[in-house]
Amino acid sequence: MANKVLVVDDEKLIVKGIRFSLEQDGMEVDCAYDGESALQMAKENEYDIVLLDVMLPGLSGFEVCQGIREFSDVPVIMLTAKGDDMDKILGLDYGADDYITKPFNILEVKARIKAITRRSGRKESKKENGKLLERGALQLDLANRRARVSGKEVNLTGKEFEVLELLATNPGKVYGREELLSLVWGADYPGDVRTVDVHIRRLREKIEENPSEPRYVCTKWGIGYYFGD
Repeated sequence: MANKVLVVDDEKLIVKGIRFSLEQDGMEVDCAYDGESALQMAKENEYDIVLLDVMLPGLSGFEVCQGIREFSDVPVIMLTAKGDDMDKILGLDYGADDYITKPFNILEVKARIKAITRRSGRKESKKENGKLLERGALQLDLANRRARVSGKEVNLTGKEFEVLELLATNPGKVYGREELLSLVWGADYPGDVRTVDVHIRRLREKIEENPSEPRYVCTKWGIGYYFGD
């Protein structure tokens, strides 16, 4: 499980309940009740995971998530009172790793935290080889999870990097959307394949010279996505 968690919600009773339960499991928990404070705390501290409410005073949860992604790939779980799918997809579009719809059971929250940190732990073990991968103008530093295009660093979220790493290390292999969802997000991830499409679109916007005619992240119509060089 995670060691240090930031919980962000303007409903203090919810924060109190989450904090108590997580601390019972031995986790260190920091709390914030508005967007500006949350972003500042994320800059000043190293967290294993962030639980982030969508509806916050000042900066919204989406804006906070986007701000965090400018300097960190810490896993972010969005907490939303809205059941609308577009809000969920929008949250992922801003770089969130998962979402939970209110009202939720604290056991569900713990299960999501455990699943995400377990996957993150597996990824950490992969870094040890220090491999540098080059495909055309694209360079991936697998040890430090950094990407560059023509020598210029590209700011990718954790999941964007993982999708790109999987495709780039298996050039030409076509992955279906369901397969990508399972490999990158895990078989227990509750979201659907639209999550994959959102991340592919954002990847292309960041690394392709012409996103509408991608060179690297390509589509095999009716089947899935593959890396072309």
